[in-house]
Amino acid sequence: GQPSPQQRTETLGFYESDRGRKKKRSLSDLSLLRFISAELTRGYFLEHNEAKYTERRERVYTCMRIPKELEKLMFFGIFLCLDAFLYVFTLLPLRVFLAMFRFITLPCYGLRDRRLLQPAQVCDILKGVILVICYFMMHYVDYSMMYHLIRGQSVIKLYIIYNMLEVADRLISSFGQDILDALYWTATEPKERKRAHIGVIPHFFMAVLYVFLHAILIMVQATTLNVAFNSHNKSLLTIMMSNNFVEIKGSVFKKFEKNNLFQMSNSDIKERFTNYVLLLIVCLRNMEQFSWNPDHLWVLFPDVCMVVASEIAVDIVKHAFITKFNDITADVYSEYRASLAFDLVSSRQKNAYTDYSDSVSRRMGFIPLPLAVLLIRVVTSSIKVQGVLAYVCVVLFYCGLISLKVLNSIVLLGKSCQYVKEAKMEEKLFNPVLTATPGKPAGKQQGTFKSTQGISTDENGSTSVTNQPVHQKENMPSLLVTSNSDQFLTTPDGEEKDISQDSSELKHRSAKKDLLEIDRFTICGNRID
Repeated sequence: GQPSPQQRTETLGFYESDRGRKKKRSLSDLSLLRFISAELTRGYFLEHNEAKYTERRERVYTCMRIPKELEKLMFFGIFLCLDAFLYVFTLLPLRVFLAMFRFITLPCYGLRDRRLLQPAQVCDILKGVILVICYFMMHYVDYSMMYHLIRGQSVIKLYIIYNMLEVADRLISSFGQDILDALYWTATEPKERKRAHIGVIPHFFMAVLYVFLHAILIMVQATTLNVAFNSHNKSLLTIMMSNNFVEIKGSVFKKFEKNNLFQMSNSDIKERFTNYVLLLIVCLRNMEQFSWNPDHLWVLFPDVCMVVASEIAVDIVKHAFITKFNDITADVYSEYRASLAFDLVSSRQKNAYTDYSDSVSRRMGFIPLPLAVLLIRVVTSSIKVQGVLAYVCVVLFYCGLISLKVLNSIVLLGKSCQYVKEAKMEEKLFNPVLTATPGKPAGKQQGTFKSTQGISTDENGSTSVTNQPVHQKENMPSLLVTSNSDQFLTTPDGEEKDISQDSSELKHRSAKKDLLEIDRFTICGNRID
């Protein structure tokens, strides 16, 4: 039979009392002693998330490798800038002399060629004339008056002026090489082409004005730095050096691709080399004021070391955090070094399409002409040459500069060949294949174009800079020049892209995608489009 209501009540009471006893027992288990014991004896296994911890360890190793890899790139890049800078003082005057000698003695040998001078000789003469004109124009700029005018300003004003000068230097450099390239091409383009531009003379005056204004801008930078060195409490120098650390804030929290980091690295190389030349100018001016007393050089030495050390520290910290936040390995700097080496090796070929100093200017934004004008102006005003012995010393010093330039070029070329070989890019320099023009057979095109720097294709279908047509007619489409070093950078890791599939793909590719054609003028690592 069914249980009575009384039995049901007793059964429910029994279950409720049993549940209460279990609840009291579980509450008694959660004592403070047991909690502390559990916390002290609790374990976990890192191998359950092995990929995550391995990635974190690799990031640490990458940050530890950044200083070494970055300084190797900086060291190589600074010597590239030094090679282009020494070229202006050593080989450029000799090349101008040879070009003028050819121009004067040309009637004696007869006109064997349509050109009076070769394009490279025309560019050399233009560079030499611009250098001489701007040097004499700089004599009308009073350095002493500029120094006292800047020294009379307050510290805050000088800090703002120095920041404005840095931005203005990058902006004017971004436009300066375009002005010089426009002048060179206007002076050397084929004469049968119908001109749709203004002529050589307006371009020449624009180039002279640019070099002069840029030289004055760099002089104001050097003067401001000199005022900071000579201030009594060194507060201005400290503020100016702290400005470098502000650059970290504006860079590390932005998204960077490998190509953007390459641009910023080139900008850092140019900035560091320019600062070294500015420090040299400051030391020359100070030594002149103290009658070349060698004891004063040791007074300047701590400040010079502080400036150099702050530049190095800021670059290391900036690149370390950029690579960390964007998951970029430290091996990318060897790729950047190989790309710069590829530019050097390709420009040293017999039929190069550009001078190496101009290649450095486009790649790094370093234009040596304004800096060379200012340095010549400072040296000639600081050092007085009197007597035969002094002129003999000048000749010996010039011979020493030529020897340094030749030695530096030989070492750089050897190291560049090594870097290109390590990057497995050397075969892309020696496979000249002429691209056929649509609508014309290959035989006719070979008769129309001279074999110089241009597009070649290797076994894998990638293009390289080996041959470029010199004479192009109007009805022929322009050929897009690409560089294997740049494709080496733009191709993602682990992917192989066929860049030269057909001619239509080359036409539709934007010029900004080809790193060789992109000017390396940057503002804090951002491309100026």
